[in-house]
Amino acid sequence: MSTHTVLGQEVQMPVRIRFARAFMASYLVPAVAAQRLIDYSGLHVLRLPGGRAMCSLVFVDYVDGDLGPYNEFGVSFMVRHHTADPAARFGDLRALATNQAGVLIHRLPVDGDFTLAAGRGIWGFPKELADFSVRHEAGVRHGELRQDGKLIIDLTVRQGIPTPQRRNTASSFDAYSHIDGVTRCTPWRMEPSGMRARPGGATLVLGDHPIADELRSLRLPRRAVMTSAISHLAMTFEDAATV
Repeated sequence: MSTHTVLGQEVQMPVRIRFARAFMASYLVPAVAAQRLIDYSGLHVLRLPGGRAMCSLVFVDYVDGDLGPYNEFGVSFMVRHHTADPAARFGDLRALATNQAGVLIHRLPVDGDFTLAAGRGIWGFPKELADFSVRHEAGVRHGELRQDGKLIIDLTVRQGIPTPQRRNTASSFDAYSHIDGVTRCTPWRMEPSGMRARPGGATLVLGDHPIADELRSLRLPRRAVMTSAISHLAMTFEDAATV
């Protein structure tokens, strides 16, 4: 079991999040444009029918966890696992259907100095400071993100229908990150409960910030494929490995 020192404090692995809540919107975007954005990582987006890729926007409120309370906003892409055979027929569709794909965390603004240092130092997550105004309560979820006074994103997610809860609903996948020329892979385990989902259901407004311009290069805003909200989310993050 490893230990990391962050701003003078010891962080023991794995890092556990006991209670968080989240809402997200997922979009099908042009795969060529998405790949152009993530070329720096050396990874490849999952290519779905119609020359599309999957991009998700998520607001998370970390209420109780080893890194303390903070808000987070993520821009992520479904990517081919770094060990996957690129020549495999229908490999990308099979990976998506069997939960064998990875997720590249492309952008990850937060509002806490400690999680910023831990995220960058332990896992290589591209965390940066930003200002949040978020509503996670039941009903319509809303998140607004600004940096240096500029609006990045304003996202509203409308109420979905309850998702049937199965026993042993924990899922594990690999999260990829890249900073300072290094791509890393982190095993990530999630245990959601109180989840609601629906097709569509998002209203997205982009501001005048460079991150907003990146999202516009993906032809956003457009209709979300799916939106979801999770009222209780537990997570575990293992140590990262360099890819």
